[in-house]
Amino acid sequence: MDLFRKKPLAAPLSDDAGKLSKTLGALDLTALGVGAIIGTGIFVMTGVAAAEHAGPALVLSFVLAGIACVLSALCYSEFASTLPVSGSAYAYSYVAFGELLAWILGWDLVLEYGVAAAAVSSGWSGYFQGLLDGFGIHLPTALSGAYNADKGTFINLPAVIIILLISYLLTRGVKETARFNAIMVVVKLSVVLLFIFTGIFYVKPENWTPFLPFGFHGVVNGAATVFFAYIGFDALSTAAEEVKRPQRDLPIGIISSLAICTVLYISVSLVLTGIVPYQNLNVSDPVSFALRFVDQNMIAGLISVGAIAGMTTVLLVLLFGQTRLLFAISRDGLLPEGLAKVNSKTQTPVRSTWMVGGIIAVFSGFVPLDRLADLTSIGTLFAFLVVSLGVIVMRRTHPDLKRGFRVPWVPVIPLLSAAACGYLMYNLGRETWTGFFIWLILGIMIYWLYGYKNSKLYKK
Repeated sequence: MDLFRKKPLAAPLSDDAGKLSKTLGALDLTALGVGAIIGTGIFVMTGVAAAEHAGPALVLSFVLAGIACVLSALCYSEFASTLPVSGSAYAYSYVAFGELLAWILGWDLVLEYGVAAAAVSSGWSGYFQGLLDGFGIHLPTALSGAYNADKGTFINLPAVIIILLISYLLTRGVKETARFNAIMVVVKLSVVLLFIFTGIFYVKPENWTPFLPFGFHGVVNGAATVFFAYIGFDALSTAAEEVKRPQRDLPIGIISSLAICTVLYISVSLVLTGIVPYQNLNVSDPVSFALRFVDQNMIAGLISVGAIAGMTTVLLVLLFGQTRLLFAISRDGLLPEGLAKVNSKTQTPVRSTWMVGGIIAVFSGFVPLDRLADLTSIGTLFAFLVVSLGVIVMRRTHPDLKRGFRVPWVPVIPLLSAAACGYLMYNLGRETWTGFFIWLILGIMIYWLYGYKNSKLYKK
């Protein structure tokens, strides 16, 4: 039984070569990266992480998470420039480690993108309800949040509706996505900068004291939680087949978008904790809440509109990436090939889109945001860890392979990346680890019962 059969290096490059139009450049990729990264992480998770984990030291949490991401981004850049195909880390692992680990990583990415979309939709709902409140419209308590007997909430109806609407949009065909995304990135950046330059005048340095209310352990816990905020940059690798010069443009897009967003995250966390005492930030719309806290209600309303628009594009990217991932896995035979079928009229994978949308809608409707975010973080960290180690393996097994971008100081940088990701995973809670292991065990069972014998490599 060969559980570690590897996909030939030429196979990923020929699987669907020529089927997608190569139209994206470095600027488009940077915009896509910023568009995917800036969402719930900056508009929602900043408040949760400050109130429950790091306090004013949230800025250090973002720095720590950013360092881990930069190291991982270098490793992703080498793979993306070497194997510019759909499937992202799943496709890389198929070549580097073999089928079993590729399946485990692919299954992990299904969790990462799916749960991230559910978490973003929960954040979207928080801002949407805040906007409705400004017009005097209030949803019934039972429909305003995930199930919580103490609060009297049953289902987060706005989160469910936005997921289903995005799913419908994707089934109708996605045109000029890059142009639409670029417009929304301008909106999001404008909103974030508006918050920074308005809020800075209301900062009270005494709110930064004590700076480490939960100690350094709280900073690390905060970093593990806000790692969710950086999920967007790895999604760029799913667009590899549509990039004009992937060897050059993918590394530029990945690293530049990550750098821009890290600076913005640090700036927002400093201003946010400077305006509002960190204990009061455990709300679903902390950025708008901070401005309402200082009676800047009009600007708070603009922030809400921008956040809603911004998180809508994040949902579009995450759900689109999820369907592309399922397409790649199904194409290899590890999931039913019906999921890889494309509707002849709309040129979209309708079945997989509705399946993904339905499952994510259930999660977003009934599961609390904090649990969703932590599950996304552990899934993302695991993927980054495997990709980092994969760079070392590929350097040994394919030393002469043409690489558009090379990670410097191998194996030091990949090992540091893997160690940083492993350390942040270790600091996530027991419930998160339990959920992660249950998900992986379920995935291994599916592979054992279906994927192994239906794999195209098995049939060869």
